[in-house]
Amino acid sequence: MRAAIVGSGYIARVHARGEFTQAELDSGRADAASPRLTPRVTPANIAEQLARRRSLRRDDVRIRPRFTVGQRVRARNINPVGHTRLPRYMRGHLGTIVSDHGVFGFQDTDAQGYSLPDRPQHVYTVRFTARELWGDAANPRDTMHAELWEDYLENA
Repeated sequence: MRAAIVGSGYIARVHARGEFTQAELDSGRADAASPRLTPRVTPANIAEQLARRRSLRRDDVRIRPRFTVGQRVRARNINPVGHTRLPRYMRGHLGTIVSDHGVFGFQDTDAQGYSLPDRPQHVYTVRFTARELWGDAANPRDTMHAELWEDYLENA
């Protein structure tokens, strides 16, 4: 059965950029002869790949952080229509700011897969206890750390 490429939406945009063929869509497998969009990392090409890599860090933007190291925060309980990098199992749970990594471009997208407008903000490492995330059956010594944008957090 041949899969149709919808006239709008993410799949149509990716197909229009030439990132896959109709045959690949039909089979669900990459054509062995297709060029890889992400080349394999080898010792011979690692320096070149690192040079091409662009950081999303925004040292050109000065924004005062909303949170400080050691502060208790709550991961917001949000359910956006588009993509989010806030893990569902952390939503609504309490954690502690471990570090502030500085200002970065916000990476979420809308429901159609388009990037949201540039909203630079601080990114923090937040530590959650395993018991906070998974209840009393979790080991009391275990923790989980996540790098989270400021928009994902609120005061505890």
